[in-house]
Amino acid sequence: MDNEHSLRENLLALTLGSALVSLGVIFFNQVGLLTGGTAGLAIFLTKVTEFSFGQVFFALNLPFYLLSMTRMGWRFTVNTFIAVTIVSIAVDHLHHVIQIAHIDPFYAAFLGGGLIGIGMLVIFRHKMSLGGFNILALFLQERFGIRAGKVQMALDCTIVVLSLFIVDITLILLSVGGAIATNLILAMNHKPGRYQPQARLQTNS
Repeated sequence: MDNEHSLRENLLALTLGSALVSLGVIFFNQVGLLTGGTAGLAIFLTKVTEFSFGQVFFALNLPFYLLSMTRMGWRFTVNTFIAVTIVSIAVDHLHHVIQIAHIDPFYAAFLGGGLIGIGMLVIFRHKMSLGGFNILALFLQERFGIRAGKVQMALDCTIVVLSLFIVDITLILLSVGGAIATNLILAMNHKPGRYQPQARLQTNS
């Protein structure tokens, strides 16, 4: 069965997937929650620096493009670069089109985590990622058969726990819940070998 998507399908997935992730990050930011991966690290750094989320998120992803290009191919890398750029710009500027007066932290954690997970799932299935730890997780999945969701969950929860130094314990627990919601969606729905190009990941004989 041919799993290739058309250009129109890829563009729609790129736009909607990035939009869902951006909205999830906005929910997290609204109540001071953290998330995992490079997005979580970016949120963490915005709390201790004067840079915006978009600036930090874009910069953090730059070193991972080399791994992406050599192991995942140019198409995957270009798609990922575009997705990262969209999320970086959207999170910094969504306040021009949407403003949230109040949202319960518990609801923000699980709805935001769900939105991020669904957005990432859409993006993964169209041969792209959100860079950083996503690239590492997908590489490990395609190279060793370890599910991307499980790798991402371990990395995400580690980053959130490390944030104990700057965030209240209640928000940390909610952040962990949000990270679990995100990665359960990936672990249950993203199967190894179904969407990413395995041929590029095989070792030379």
